[in-house]
Amino acid sequence: MRHHLISTHTLPAARSSNRIANHTIADHHGHGEPSTPRTANKTHQQPTMGKEKSLPKFAAKKQRHDPLHKQILRDTVVEGKVKAAAKGKRKNDDDMDDDETFLDAKTSKKILDIAQEQQRELEEDEMQAQRPSADRAPLKTSVFGTAAMASDSDDDDQDAMSQMGDTEANWDGGNDDILDVDASELAVLEKFFPQQPKTRQTLADIIAEKIAAFEADAEQRAARPAAVDSPDFMNPKVMSVYSKVGKLLSRYKSGKLPKAFKIIPSLSNWEEVLYITRPDQWTPHAMYEATKIFVSSFNPKMAQRFLNLFLLERVREDIQSTKKLNYHLYMALKKSLYKPAAFFKGILLPLCDDNCSLREAAIVGSVVSKISVPVLHSSAALMKLAEMEYSGATSLFLRILLDKKYALPYKVVDAIVFHFLRFKTDARDLPVLWHQALLVFVQRYKIDITTEQKDALLDLIKFKGHYAITPEIRRELANSTPRGGGVSALASMDVEMVDV
Repeated sequence: MRHHLISTHTLPAARSSNRIANHTIADHHGHGEPSTPRTANKTHQQPTMGKEKSLPKFAAKKQRHDPLHKQILRDTVVEGKVKAAAKGKRKNDDDMDDDETFLDAKTSKKILDIAQEQQRELEEDEMQAQRPSADRAPLKTSVFGTAAMASDSDDDDQDAMSQMGDTEANWDGGNDDILDVDASELAVLEKFFPQQPKTRQTLADIIAEKIAAFEADAEQRAARPAAVDSPDFMNPKVMSVYSKVGKLLSRYKSGKLPKAFKIIPSLSNWEEVLYITRPDQWTPHAMYEATKIFVSSFNPKMAQRFLNLFLLERVREDIQSTKKLNYHLYMALKKSLYKPAAFFKGILLPLCDDNCSLREAAIVGSVVSKISVPVLHSSAALMKLAEMEYSGATSLFLRILLDKKYALPYKVVDAIVFHFLRFKTDARDLPVLWHQALLVFVQRYKIDITTEQKDALLDLIKFKGHYAITPEIRRELANSTPRGGGVSALASMDVEMVDV
């Protein structure tokens, strides 16, 4: 108790001593004199020279910023609010712009004129629909009896095939600029066709004969067991397997082909095995896939055999039955042209030899016009076509190949000149296709012909002329410099004739 009283009485004295110490420190600071406070244990620190050591800042001050995760959270919230506000403001501005947008008088007048023109066209169509059928204007007839021939675009083969799916697109003969002949020209062309065309076997007839020959041969070999080991013998299991492959190909649309079919190009008797699968019953999709396999696997001679026996007959049958060509068969023709020698020897030249129709020539010609062909193969094909007996298909193929503007050898140019000159004594009227082929030849190769050939062509067009094409041919020849560099006497006469 006494001890407690002593401590109680000493408290005011301690407080008064603290006040005196504080006043003393303030006075010293006010006069700029350094001083150090006394600690609780009454240890006095002597002043030192140099800068005074200060207490750590983090112990004396508050934190400058919030923790990083709070700052990120706050910035995200504020940025979202700002973007939302800007978006709303932009939307309001667009609405105001839309409300304030208007058209000037000139644009409004154009829109009204277009609307009135469309209204007049609709009224004319309605009036024409109300007329009797006898009063309507007849459609323009072409070689195929239709108003026009639709063109099929082929920019990307694989993309187009994927878009086709299971549907079948048909190609009906090309563009009007490839072939457009009226009824009178068709009558002229018919004079150049043989009066008694050759009887042509269909692919089904050929396959039926081959199968019958296989069966007869199998019966004969069954009677002679010693011949079973010969290479020409067809195993019954092989015939059974490929008969089932043929059934699969008759309903094939897409997907992988059987492995038994893919190994056919490696067989020595591939032709006999292929007949067992009945190619005449394949779908167009299967024919396209088979063409890709055989053309890529065979050499040109064997590919020519496949194209001539199977693809050409299938294409001609499809054109004859449907008056147009299936899209996948058209793509098969394009794939076959990647072996140019096989294509020309297996499809184009046999087609011209076997009474080719203008529809078939237009379709095959469109394939040739879309694919780049090597110069040597084109030159050989032009020479063969120039030596053939004339038909409308020959002129069409000549015009398409000449229009590729290849640098042809002089031997080929001379053969084409002689091809045209031999018609000078022909009493028949020549069709427009012949004149068109001559015009294209003169336009592309007028500087590659000799002076004598130029004079002969100028003399030819005096006997064989066309009211619209011949003046253009004469103008091209008159304004050209021949291969020898000489001046033609007939050219100057023709120039005077044109001027008059």
